[in-house]
Amino acid sequence: MTATTGAAQPARPERPGRSDGVCSEFTVFTEIKPGHADALREDLAAMADAADDERVHAALRQIGTLHDARHVIFDNDTRFMFASVFDGSWDTYIDDFAKTVVGERFDKVFSHSVGFPGVKDPGVKDWFIAHQAPAGVFVSAYPDLTVQQIFKDHRVDDAFQEVLDTPEFRSALENPANAELVATPAFRKLLEEASA
Repeated sequence: MTATTGAAQPARPERPGRSDGVCSEFTVFTEIKPGHADALREDLAAMADAADDERVHAALRQIGTLHDARHVIFDNDTRFMFASVFDGSWDTYIDDFAKTVVGERFDKVFSHSVGFPGVKDPGVKDWFIAHQAPAGVFVSAYPDLTVQQIFKDHRVDDAFQEVLDTPEFRSALENPANAELVATPAFRKLLEEASA
């Protein structure tokens, strides 16, 4: 494990947060504007609406670096936490949100936090830095895999599983002409992984 503080790229300023391999964590704590907790809760409920799911997942695929994210209201409706895990640089992560429908959701949710300038405001990075609290420990189960690599692995697995289910593939496995290939450790491993 290579957990370190700061995930900044060499040409970028130092940014808060810990990294494990290609994954970095981002956790922001804010103060909810007085009287806004119910409205924030309603906005979060609307975000969880499955009807909007396809559009948001399309935006997340467009961003292509976000592993997961969560929103939590706590301290008797006075504070809000947003936490996520992403690939790449902190600055690119924030910039990418402003370019998609996810940025609109950021604006809506964080508009209930004291002092939030808006995700497209030039001062938004300073605001996030002022509210970000790096994790004491951050560990990834797959520190060597980016979101793009996971997407690719999933596509390859889907395609391979589809091939496995065809009579043509079964016939090819049983064909004596392919016996040498089928007996190789790499091919046996591929079949074992596919059936796991």
